[in-house]
Amino acid sequence: FLSFSLSLFIYIYIYIFRNHFQTIMVFYLVGIGLGNEKDITVKGLEIVKAASLVLLESYTAILPGIDATALGDFYGRPVEVADRERVEQEADSFLDKAKDEDVVMLVVGDPFGATTHTDLVTRCAEKGVPVKAVNNASIMNAIGCCGLQLYNFGRTVSVVFFTEKWRPDSFYDRIATNHSCGAHTLLLLDIKVKEQSEENMIRGRKIFEPPRFMSVNQCIEQLLEVEEKRGGGICGPESEAVGVAQIGSEEEKIVYGKLKDLVSVDFGPPLHSLVLVGNTDEVEREMLKSFAITDSTPRLS
Repeated sequence: FLSFSLSLFIYIYIYIFRNHFQTIMVFYLVGIGLGNEKDITVKGLEIVKAASLVLLESYTAILPGIDATALGDFYGRPVEVADRERVEQEADSFLDKAKDEDVVMLVVGDPFGATTHTDLVTRCAEKGVPVKAVNNASIMNAIGCCGLQLYNFGRTVSVVFFTEKWRPDSFYDRIATNHSCGAHTLLLLDIKVKEQSEENMIRGRKIFEPPRFMSVNQCIEQLLEVEEKRGGGICGPESEAVGVAQIGSEEEKIVYGKLKDLVSVDFGPPLHSLVLVGNTDEVEREMLKSFAITDSTPRLS
């Protein structure tokens, strides 16, 4: 009887410990903002310092001039780069680790600004790994700095690089939908990081092209090309727009004007975005005037 009682006591103790006192490990998605290494929140920084593994997702966005080493120096702990291959094809390696240790993935902007990160959340659910997110500023809300009200924006549209063989224009229909109801359109411009050329991909060679970031100027050229083809009058030379660069940083640039004028403006280093202006109210018009292109606005040489 004594032996049975002791065994029962041990069983109950272990059960209570496992279910009530054992630390639950978590996979964290931590937004780090748009400007530099200092834009992380206090809450996010505390989580980073306590985690066993910290990854920087490096292909959906970047912090200009700030790499994993700079982040690690500021956070006081190592930060590993997680490129497209590691995130999309080797995610099990760090998600399984999160069953036993706290793992953090740092995301430029906000954790849910890209579908890639939502996919990681669903994978964690399948594995039974708890997920927590720490939000931060992203281009989706910071674009309000250009003077246009966020609630007047329609669907956000992505614009990819054209190639000689591939010149997709499906984005035009989405812009047209926003245009039809007077909504502004935020255009997210293409990023190519650690991409292979078609030849190297076919030959299976792990040789990668230099990073490329679409500029406002390239985006406008593509818009004008598609407008000429479609003829809907929604993004022609006279259309009004706001070009922005490095939003959230000390070097941010905002210029308002017609597409035919903005196409020659020097917006500087990436990342760039473009807003096609819809119907505006009096306050928005006043704000836009403060960013209007002038004779002194730097132009591309």
